Amino acid sequence: MTLTSGFSQTRPSLNDSITTYLRTLPVSATVSLAVQSLTDSNVAVFVNADKSVPSASVIKLPIMVEAMERAKAGTLDLSEIHILTDSEKTGGDGVLKNYSHRSRISYADLLRLMMVYSDNTATNIFINELGMDAINARIKALGLTGTHLNRVMMDTLATRQGRDNYVTARDMNRLLSQTYRHQLATPALCDQMLDILKQNEDTLTISRLLPKTIFVAHKTGTLAYIRGDAGIVYAPKPFALTVLVQGVPTPDAERIIAELALVCYRWFDKQ
Repeated sequence: MTLTSGFSQTRPSLNDSITTYLRTLPVSATVSLAVQSLTDSNVAVFVNADKSVPSASVIKLPIMVEAMERAKAGTLDLSEIHILTDSEKTGGDGVLKNYSHRSRISYADLLRLMMVYSDNTATNIFINELGMDAINARIKALGLTGTHLNRVMMDTLATRQGRDNYVTARDMNRLLSQTYRHQLATPALCDQMLDILKQNEDTLTISRLLPKTIFVAHKTGTLAYIRGDAGIVYAPKPFALTVLVQGVPTPDAERIIAELALVCYRWFDKQ
């Protein structure tokens, strides 16, 4: 920060504000970050933003986008009913694992469960029905160069064999920005995706320290070795923010994401 005479003072850049905060973190913490103004393309900060890291449930963002693109193409009817079978159920996050065999649920509700409650069963249904290759083709077509879907949810054998799902902070910000600007599927479907993301039940990360009046449309992810969040902060000057944290316990990673979101919010709020 450069000080000037009197009461005037040059305000630190967004990059300086983020760098100052990152210097306070333990050396074990590895942070991948992308933050971009949604109103001024000149305002953006990237830290390890092109590093592919295990995605946890953040990978569900591009899966949702593929579902909406199929809805646009007419090859997926979101109002159609899926018959849930016991063989489709999987553990981890979500409520569908507790539903009875042959429960009836629409694809629109499956989509909401996948994104709002991070339901792994709903996610695997979409992966199986949309096709992993098709989802990855969409990811590539959208220019998400460091993102890849390699396994279904809760596939511990695949993880042990080194097959994990990966995202980058830059890729997730790109996807969020495209959604915000109605550049995916249709404008109505983009708004539907954003409305779903605003309902995310996980409030321990980006939204945690922000004013309660600020909406956040986001998707979180948690594994023992990574905590992430990718979202749009609907501040007076809205911005896209993705933070992926490794190398510290989950509660510490959640605090880091929350504090970085607050650093960004305060900077934009003073513009």
